This record gives sequence, C-alpha cells and structure tokens, in this order.
Amino acid sequence: MPDSSPTLLYCRCAYAQVVPSGVKNEVLQRLCDAGVNFETVSDLCEMAAHRDPRLAALSQCSSLRIAACYPRAVKGLFQQAGTPLSANAAVLNMRNQTAEDIVGQMLALEPVPPTEESQS
Repeated sequence: MPDSSPTLLYCRCAYAQVVPSGVKNEVLQRLCDAGVNFETVSDLCEMAAHRDPRLAALSQCSSLRIAACYPRAVKGLFQQAGTPLSANAAVLNMRNQTAEDIVGQMLALEPVPPTEESQS
C-alpha cells in the first residue's frame, strides 16, 4: 500500500510581513504540538525569486498542503520558478483563514480538495 500521508509545507512569510503574526505563530505551534513531519521555509517568495530547487521537489509531491498566503499567489510563485504545482495541491491562506481551520485541513486524514481560485 503506498504511503498516502500528505507533505506539509509551512511558510513563515518572513519578508513581506503580510500574514498576521498571531495566525502564523499559532499554526506553527499547533503543527509542532501535533508531532507531525512538516517542512518550514522562511519565505516562498524569496525561494521562487532564486528558483530554489526545493520548489521543484515540493511541486512533485502527490499530496501537498501548503500554509502560506493567497492560493493564486502561491501557485504563481511555483509557476514563476518553473515548477508548477500539481492540480491536487492545497494552499491554505493564513491571511484570511483561522489557525484552527488551517491546522485542521493540514492534519486531516482525508484528502483536502484542491484550492479553487475563488479562495484566492
């Protein structure tokens, strides 16, 4: 049976400072408290600007869940870096979702529906 656990990516959005710090900190703390494996990055925008090779590896994950900002912006960053996200990637928006909602979707056992543009 193939491993179906999602790959979890958490962005600190360190440079733009557009995500409320309370939400960012609570999401990070809850992910740590849950004892799950996740990758944290300082800033996806910076990674895309530098075409960081880790983005290519992440974009190939079969079940990727990203806690960052606007889904359309995150998808654009991966596209800009030449590594578009797969259709089933879910981007959770720390700018307008609660930490509880984000962590619930990050840790959900069932697949999270792909992010729709209307949520961007």
